[in-house]
Amino acid sequence: MLYHLLAPLAKQHILFNLFNYITFRAAGAIVTALVLAFLCGPAIIRRLREHNVGQVIRAEGPASHHTKRGTPTMGGLIIILATVVPTFLWARLDSPYVVVAIVAMLWMGAIGFIDDYLKIVRGKPQGLVARWKLVGQVTFGVALGIALLLWPLAPNLEPASTQLPLFKYRLIYFAPWLYVVFVTLVVTGSSNAVNLTDGLDGLATGLTAIVAGAFAIFAYLFGRFDASHYLGVYFLPGAGELAIFCGALAGAALGFLWFNAHPAQVFMGDTGSLAIGGALGTVAIMLKAEFLLLIAGGVFVAEAVSVILQVWVYRWHKRRRGKEYADAHRVFRMAPLHHHFEKLGWAEPQVVMRFYILGVMCAAIALATLKVR
Repeated sequence: MLYHLLAPLAKQHILFNLFNYITFRAAGAIVTALVLAFLCGPAIIRRLREHNVGQVIRAEGPASHHTKRGTPTMGGLIIILATVVPTFLWARLDSPYVVVAIVAMLWMGAIGFIDDYLKIVRGKPQGLVARWKLVGQVTFGVALGIALLLWPLAPNLEPASTQLPLFKYRLIYFAPWLYVVFVTLVVTGSSNAVNLTDGLDGLATGLTAIVAGAFAIFAYLFGRFDASHYLGVYFLPGAGELAIFCGALAGAALGFLWFNAHPAQVFMGDTGSLAIGGALGTVAIMLKAEFLLLIAGGVFVAEAVSVILQVWVYRWHKRRRGKEYADAHRVFRMAPLHHHFEKLGWAEPQVVMRFYILGVMCAAIALATLKVR
């Protein structure tokens, strides 16, 4: 909004020319998101506490987590608010990249909100039935895939394609129907991966800031003809506006981390985790950087894979040798992966900080692939 209001005034005063620069507007979005999270956070937490919107702790979870029962959840509303509002303020509202990213966050956030509402307010332990949650995620993924085929964001590239890291100007091409499947897998996979990671105070929040920061850089570079040409990646006209959305998401995550750090005053719940994962997956799809998301979000991937592996191996052993044998031969002491390390005796803040370090390393490797081509 500020771009549309103030950038035209650059002819009268050179100061307003700043609003033509994506870097300036991205920085403005980060600061605005931080301030908004700081200002709105206490009021939202207080309202959640007044309505007894408290976290439900699984009986089979680590014993140390039972003290967290009743901590306000659905705090993802803070992240969504502190991402969407700064994006509206600082980004170009005529950018399809920005519009799609906001829609993705709101759609997935709505699914998470319904799940949290049924689980906590209505007292249904399972929340939204997993089948219907998946239907909501798949519906968005299919709609996004079809929309990108019919209305390509990058007219210079084949719509049903994605870029390969480590190779200059190398695309993977899909059949149209397979591309829709691919997009759906990325969106549902990323949203569920963040959801599974959100199990320790500040873990998913800090990792979100790291990955969103990395993708803000990707969006800026891919949206510049000179930078993309120098790095050997495809130029995506207009994609630079996603740097503002990703910057706002990173700022919102850091602002929320103020309240979510150990010991947490509030949890993001599915409202936040599904919204974040859906938004990051959608941004990666629009930038044709799905494989970079796999690298930069390596910790999210490891968390999701640990659950899949644990369940698959358990069921395989149970089917072949019975439940007792399966219980005694689990891959991890507990899944997702962060609980495994808790069971090994690591303190919660220790697990979180070490996963942050791994998250920074994964993001750095993803950024390094831009030069290793």
